[in-house]
Amino acid sequence: MAEPQTKNPGGAGSAGAKGTTRPQLSFRTLLPDDLEIDFVGKRKFFLIVSTILNILAIVLFFVRPLNYGVDFTGGTAIRLRFEQATTAADLRGELGELKLRDLTVQDFGEQGREFLLRFEIQEGHEMSSISDTLSTLLAANRGGEQSFDILSIDSVGPKVGANLRQQGFLAVLFATIFMGIYITFRFEPSFGLGAVVALVHDVLITAGALMLTQQSFDLTTLAALLTVIGFSVHDTIIVSDRVRENLRRNPKSPLATVINRSINETLSRTLLTTGTALFVLFALYFLGGKGLEPFALTLVVGFITGTYSSIYIAAPVVLFWSNRSRLAS
Repeated sequence: MAEPQTKNPGGAGSAGAKGTTRPQLSFRTLLPDDLEIDFVGKRKFFLIVSTILNILAIVLFFVRPLNYGVDFTGGTAIRLRFEQATTAADLRGELGELKLRDLTVQDFGEQGREFLLRFEIQEGHEMSSISDTLSTLLAANRGGEQSFDILSIDSVGPKVGANLRQQGFLAVLFATIFMGIYITFRFEPSFGLGAVVALVHDVLITAGALMLTQQSFDLTTLAALLTVIGFSVHDTIIVSDRVRENLRRNPKSPLATVINRSINETLSRTLLTTGTALFVLFALYFLGGKGLEPFALTLVVGFITGTYSSIYIAAPVVLFWSNRSRLAS
């Protein structure tokens, strides 16, 4: 009986045959490999622009401060949804007889059906009694309890809110400092200084956007701000690591040339990472509802300014302060 023969589909030209040339894989890149944008040469202009924006953010802090949420100011926030559309003015008029202190009524949804009530509870009043009184009043004015739904009730005491606000600012401060210390030990002091300056810039610009739009600043927004710090440092580390590698390969090259080359080499990765993240964040901002707008806006502004600061803030600081002998060793 004849033995079965195994066919070699590649024949003499198979991948395992001696002298065979394997096909070269080709990858598409977002930007050309020989990109040569002079980022360092434009650093003075962008440093001036960034300084002006930072000063404006500081001025806004005194003129138009952050719109602190209940988490940081204390008080009560109640979200309501109505079956029939109404207006904030009508709802405020209905609640007038309750004499709620510092009452604000914010349209929180589409078509005038969802609202956010914020007010302070007077001493001697329990939250449960306020909620029951509110439900009774709305049911009497709007044809029964089925005409509205209480979606959420959040209540924070004034002392707790003040402590949370203090701890939140300390969290941002310590995160910035320790990120700078880490990069100092990971690379060298000039990189750490550049990272800290870039992070301060990012926090100021992001906070300025929140103050300008008067979006609510609460614990969720604070978490987004801390996320911005982490993202900005990550981008700075990528650029700094490439600078160090290129200095070791070309120790005699001018530092400005090496920084430019490093930024150009990592620019495609930076744009892809930031761009894909912004796709999600824009969807979250426009489609996620009013409750997620402050969170999404913080991340959108923070991711954009974090990418910008890694190129036009951190890199110029490294160029000014860097000890080249250590970097190139």
